[in-house]
Amino acid sequence: MGCDQGRDEERPVHQVWVDSFAMAIHQVRNRDFAVFMEATGHPAPPNWEQANFNDPDNPVVSVNWFEAQKYCQWLAGLTGRPYRLPTEAEWERAARSGEEGWLYPWGNDPPPSRAEYQQRWGGKVLGPLPVGHGEPNPYGIYDLCENVHEWCADFYQADYYAKSPRHNPSGPAASERRASRGGSWRHHIKVSRIAARSSIPPEFQYADYGFRVVREHREEKGGGGEQ
Repeated sequence: MGCDQGRDEERPVHQVWVDSFAMAIHQVRNRDFAVFMEATGHPAPPNWEQANFNDPDNPVVSVNWFEAQKYCQWLAGLTGRPYRLPTEAEWERAARSGEEGWLYPWGNDPPPSRAEYQQRWGGKVLGPLPVGHGEPNPYGIYDLCENVHEWCADFYQADYYAKSPRHNPSGPAASERRASRGGSWRHHIKVSRIAARSSIPPEFQYADYGFRVVREHREEKGGGGEQ
């Protein structure tokens, strides 16, 4: 976990273990969040009606950390399964798909050099793209390092890696910011490196922030993987 070529908060590179889990192959979409809003009476987030953001298959954006948490809790109650936000370690484990040395989900080639990047992001982008239209990573997960930043469960601390526990790290005990991962349609380069970290205060609602869910595999005691 981490990257020696990255920013200070991505160091040191260190090995961690995370128990087995399942991750949604897509970021939560507008169509998914609409069901939640209808069932709970939750208000629509900012940008909900704007043309650049309202495609049903676009990732829902402008939801703060607390709203993402509420969605996970609602989904868990609806299905009887333990849905939640991923930890930073789980997110990076999924993004790496077993390839410890890769900078990006496809390897080390810089994003603008890839034909797919030019097709998806080469023009003027004024919002996120519908999910699942690029190539998935080897685990079959889409848009992990692009489209929108994704909320993580952890509080954020820049020097956390220096004292992170080896097993199931879940972030510091408290902070004024929550961690997030992944790239953003707002950035000059739309795709982030796998190890790149970001954070904002949990009450903020940004038009390039969304989320995806994970689910614990409670029935698979002892499963996991090194990263």
